[in-house]
Amino acid sequence: MAKMALIVVLVFTGLVQPSAQSGAKTTALGWIDANASTLNRVNRNIWGWAETGLEEHKSSAELQDLLRANGFRVESGVADMPTAFVATFGSGRPVIGILAEFDALPGLSQDATAERKSRPEVMAGHGCGHSVFGTASTAAAIGVKQAMASGAISGTVKLFGTPAEETGIGKTYMLREGLFKDVDTILAWHAGDSTRAAWDYSKAMVSVKFKFEGLPAHASVSPHQGRSALDAVELMSVGVNYMREHVKEDTRIHYVITNGGGQPNVVPPSAEVWYYLRANKHTDVEESFVWLSEIARAAAAMSRTKLVETRVDADMHEVLPNRTLVEVIQRNLELVGPPVFDDREKAFARATQKDLKPAPARALAEVVDPLPAGPPGQGTHSTDVGDLTWFFPVGQLQAATYTYGAPGHSWQIVACTGMSIGEKGMMVAAKALAGSAIDLYGSPDLIRSARADFETMLGNQAYVTLVPEGQKAPKTIR
Repeated sequence: MAKMALIVVLVFTGLVQPSAQSGAKTTALGWIDANASTLNRVNRNIWGWAETGLEEHKSSAELQDLLRANGFRVESGVADMPTAFVATFGSGRPVIGILAEFDALPGLSQDATAERKSRPEVMAGHGCGHSVFGTASTAAAIGVKQAMASGAISGTVKLFGTPAEETGIGKTYMLREGLFKDVDTILAWHAGDSTRAAWDYSKAMVSVKFKFEGLPAHASVSPHQGRSALDAVELMSVGVNYMREHVKEDTRIHYVITNGGGQPNVVPPSAEVWYYLRANKHTDVEESFVWLSEIARAAAAMSRTKLVETRVDADMHEVLPNRTLVEVIQRNLELVGPPVFDDREKAFARATQKDLKPAPARALAEVVDPLPAGPPGQGTHSTDVGDLTWFFPVGQLQAATYTYGAPGHSWQIVACTGMSIGEKGMMVAAKALAGSAIDLYGSPDLIRSARADFETMLGNQAYVTLVPEGQKAPKTIR
């Protein structure tokens, strides 16, 4: 796949003159501004539904409907995932892809209030800001379309609706199905507590579930005739906790028990544990995964149970950032400017900081951070965008959409995303993405430079995935 993806023929019609490029941006950004109320409504609908990965039926449909209403051809249910889609406008090269996400996180029910307050009958929340993510990306694609329709630029824009990012599924399986094969560059963004071009690596991560089988028995009358699958899960946890002492410092291992049995008086005949294993480099994930699997087999032997399944649902590589693209993005962020918040929004954000220690110096970020001159930084997050960066030039940005200093996957992020704080950052992201895409349509040299940066960053690294060959996307996650 890696070799195939590197063979891309760049054929462009010529350089767009600066005046036409400026006019294209005016058209694109003008559409985004004129449709702010619609975009806010879309965000609040997706935020309100708070659908988790592979269950985002209403959220996906909301974005698809907006795209169809604005002239896009939409292919739904791609890569064997009902909520995945690709929306296309235009023809010919260059082909610029924009990524959209829209899944929420379980256990983060939260109202749009400055205190922690769950919403009745809602079990999830947008604790990673994906409701504004999907909305802004869609707005950017439509803005680019408006510029194309005006004749100021030419080419193809594709909006990729990628589900289940929180479990690293959507983009990886869409990549495996060849849905990105014709793109020249890809642009994306993410919600954050500051506004900046994303000049950093992410962590690689594998998502793996270990399922054990034992023998049921009455836990009091005949425990000697039972074999507890839960014992295997717990013994594995003990082994992994000793493993932590001897892995590299950048390694992260976390888990949840997804099945621990039915009730205490029955020896659990089946049990399952779900692990996320991360490291700065995918090669280190591969090495630690071998050890993790050995511990699982040993736990089965100690409990006299069977390890019946080791299922890798997702395997995400570290992001390989692209200098050319982040410089394009930086210029457009500076052109658009950061979100500017009013006193009410600052008071809201400050109220959400009461549990943060130490208290941040500011409530909200209102500047565009400068682009570092040195090598990329190292993030501690993981994303399935990473896999795409091993095949295509990808540029990303972050826009301030929530309380400064709020921890990731927190109630503070959910609260801000469901009101005007998140939506102001959303508008900045939409405009910066649209402007960056227009610069790329107007300059074959920029796209060639982005590809050269990609090839340099990739070097001789081989793309190795722990997802079995031919495996399709899971139908459910939990």
